Amino acid sequence: MKPIKEGKVREIYDNGDSLIMVATDRISCFDVILKNKIDKKGAVLTQMSRFWFDLTKDILPNHMISTDVKDMPEFFRKPEFDGNSMMCRKLEMLPIECIVRGYITGSGWASYQKNGTVCGIKLPEGLKESDKLPEPIYTPSTKAEIGDHDENISFEQSIAHLEKHFPGKGQEYAEKLRDYTIALYKKCADYALTKGIIIADTKFEFGLDENGNMVLADEMLTPDSSRFWPADEYEPGHGEPSFDKQFARDWLKSEANVNKDEPEKWELPADIIEKTINKYLQAYKMLTGSEL
Repeated sequence: MKPIKEGKVREIYDNGDSLIMVATDRISCFDVILKNKIDKKGAVLTQMSRFWFDLTKDILPNHMISTDVKDMPEFFRKPEFDGNSMMCRKLEMLPIECIVRGYITGSGWASYQKNGTVCGIKLPEGLKESDKLPEPIYTPSTKAEIGDHDENISFEQSIAHLEKHFPGKGQEYAEKLRDYTIALYKKCADYALTKGIIIADTKFEFGLDENGNMVLADEMLTPDSSRFWPADEYEPGHGEPSFDKQFARDWLKSEANVNKDEPEKWELPADIIEKTINKYLQAYKMLTGSEL
């Protein structure tokens, strides 16, 4: 079997009436796939998504059918697929990345410093870096192809973008995406806080099933798609230590020997790889209560 689609990290296989999504050990930073592999990373992404899908199915159905390779074709019953593969329902994906921010950090903080807004949303004056926002904000973006950057858009632009693909449904779908995104974030952020982790921001993706119902899809609240901070070290006023790939991003940004003009040559040293996967595994254990 060969993948019908390859993303920065995932490979998708057609399984007739379902799909099999394999999370590889690849890592991407700043939309660049690095030369390194991070051992066990794919399993962390798949198993963490499984955990969150189970936790939130009361809010919205999701695309997960099984993460047990015994339920999959014989091709997947090999060590390299065990733990990092998920059989999923086939959906018509909605062309929006649904980003929610509960704290001000990253590109949001840079934007706020310039003009007091994040993705066009006016925020209170006097916020410090990493401050918790009065309410989570929804900042959608378009979904770019590999090698391109996602483009932040306003809620109104998301209506128009969806209307182009689904005539007569733009407003309805945009409102549902916003409302589900905020509801999912609030439930999961509240849960994570009881386990010692702050979810600063994350992104969700959604699709439509054969009856036109909205379904949560792709990955969910993984260290690749979210910023996780240790709650016991939280201190607004600067950047926060992180359980996610921000650790690898920070190393790339801080190293003068990383040539910004030659991203195809970017490579992490062995100690950064080890520290990165250890952070992923630590976050998984804290959130789920079990070892991977």
